[in-house]
Amino acid sequence: MAKRRSSLGFLGMFGRSGDLRELDAALRSYDLHPALVPEGVKLTIVNLMKDHWPNDPPSQAYPPVAQLFGYCVAGPEVFQQANGGDLVHRVELRIEAALEAEDSFDAQIILLALHAKLINPEVVERFGLSAD
Repeated sequence: MAKRRSSLGFLGMFGRSGDLRELDAALRSYDLHPALVPEGVKLTIVNLMKDHWPNDPPSQAYPPVAQLFGYCVAGPEVFQQANGGDLVHRVELRIEAALEAEDSFDAQIILLALHAKLINPEVVERFGLSAD
């Protein structure tokens, strides 16, 4: 069976694919406006998700990805103001675990934020991140 492809739409004639719409909604739910994330980065996120969930990512997979990516972009203070301290703590534990398991899915999301130059400098400093 051929994999379903993501689509950005074209001149308003064809709509965005469902996976990009779900990612946009998940990003919004964690106070990160999707317009702040370049389309190429969002396409990469959904493609990483398709690699991680070969039979298409389930709907419940989008919020945790948006949490992690949103934290990386917003930084701890802004993310906490929008989402609360408990969620900040849980995301920070995920980042620490990702640093231990460098080839994990979460590590790929963090690395994407770093390479796309969207990551908050405070996150880079707090966790000693580098793209080496």
